[in-house]
Amino acid sequence: MNTYLGEKGLNETWQEPFKKTIKCHKCGGVARIMFVACENERGGKFVCDLHDNMKDKKYWVHDAMACAVYLCEDCFEPNAVINQA
Repeated sequence: MNTYLGEKGLNETWQEPFKKTIKCHKCGGVARIMFVACENERGGKFVCDLHDNMKDKKYWVHDAMACAVYLCEDCFEPNAVINQA
């Protein structure tokens, strides 16, 4: 897994680019990008290997994923957005 600090990671994704800011899920304020973690195809374990997807009807990622982590500038709550290959 590769990590990218700040806006450098916005294009390190399996789908469309991550946004610089998102709406905070807790207070509705502005959450700014902190870092992106993106799994690559070079082998090894992936997050999807930790649990079975839909086991007992509970969702889990099913492929290599990218995760953007944000921090709200109003309430200091962390927020995350993920996507998959």
